[in-house]
Amino acid sequence: MMANPEKIEACSALPLGQCRRGFKGKLVSVSPVATQGGFDAEELERRLLELGFIEGASVQILHEGPFGRDPIAVRVNDTTVALRRHEAMAILAE
Repeated sequence: MMANPEKIEACSALPLGQCRRGFKGKLVSVSPVATQGGFDAEELERRLLELGFIEGASVQILHEGPFGRDPIAVRVNDTTVALRRHEAMAILAE
């Protein structure tokens, strides 16, 4: 019996906040689950979508801050954005 390819893809997605510098991948989804950094989940999702974090976008972690690896510089398609790690945890990529 063959495995369902959709389930395999879903298992390989990681929160961008867990990835290290040099990571390259495709964005799977933006799904904040709790209040983070003063924004509620809907506000954080809206802001990330406005910055270009949309399904299928290419993402790359360019830089990590010196203390606690925070903030991170992320290239999403052709735009570079700085994010806090807890914000990046709402972005799933593979």
